[in-house]
Amino acid sequence: MKQDTSSQTLQKRGIRLTRQRQILLELIEKSGEHLDAETLFKLASARDPKINRVTVYRTIKMLKAGGLVDELDLMHFGGDQHYYETRKKQEHAHIICLRCGRVEEFYGDALTRLRRQVETTFGFQILIARTEIGGYCSHCQVLRLQEIEAVLKQQEAADASAKKERKKPAPPE
Repeated sequence: MKQDTSSQTLQKRGIRLTRQRQILLELIEKSGEHLDAETLFKLASARDPKINRVTVYRTIKMLKAGGLVDELDLMHFGGDQHYYETRKKQEHAHIICLRCGRVEEFYGDALTRLRRQVETTFGFQILIARTEIGGYCSHCQVLRLQEIEAVLKQQEAADASAKKERKKPAPPE
């Protein structure tokens, strides 16, 4: 059986799909990114200058309440803002680089096994699961290592300079 699109789901629930709502829904579904409300507003207003922030926030609230959109923290990398993605995606984990903010999505059997294990172990019916993993991407690992090495060299130079100062004879009195 084919899954309804978000547009069809809204229409079945009697929610009018205005042009502005359609634009916002398309941006969330098709951007391929996790968008915060401000970015969503900027992208939407580029397509329709009549869209305002209130429309964006009300539409996000409606889509969340309708179970069509998930609100994500993404390890609060960018501060306190939230990011949005469609719930129509297969269950996945978000892998966030804590240095550059890159977000990858991980799909796999490991998540399904974890879900089953939690349900079996705790007798728990899981309705929604969000998994976020924070760390450093391969590029940022190299940059961090270079930064650490530079700090260590600076510390060694400062220690050597301080040692040299201590070895100087005291001026005669």
